[in-house]
Amino acid sequence: MKREVKKYLYDIKVSIYEYLGEKRDFKFYLQNKLLRRGVEREIEIIGEATNRILKLDKDIKIENARQIVDTRNWVIHGYDKVDDVVIWGIVTNHLPKLKMEVESMLND
Repeated sequence: MKREVKKYLYDIKVSIYEYLGEKRDFKFYLQNKLLRRGVEREIEIIGEATNRILKLDKDIKIENARQIVDTRNWVIHGYDKVDDVVIWGIVTNHLPKLKMEVESMLND
């Protein structure tokens, strides 16, 4: 695996729990604008890193890689249409699986 790809995978890994850690409290999330914006920013970073990985290695095994990039674009360009429920669903349902995929690739 190329060194650059590993760097971007590491960026994804760090971004996944940068703001939430292991805590999962939707009510707290809704009440904290700084936290919401931080999580949105980390999703942007995850999407951008994924996009860069795909440019370097089109065969990389990141499930839903295109959707990750598309979500990044939605958050950046559709900032006024970002839905907290959708973001929360991504955080709780999709990011744990992505973290496992990334950690597996980094450990190989």
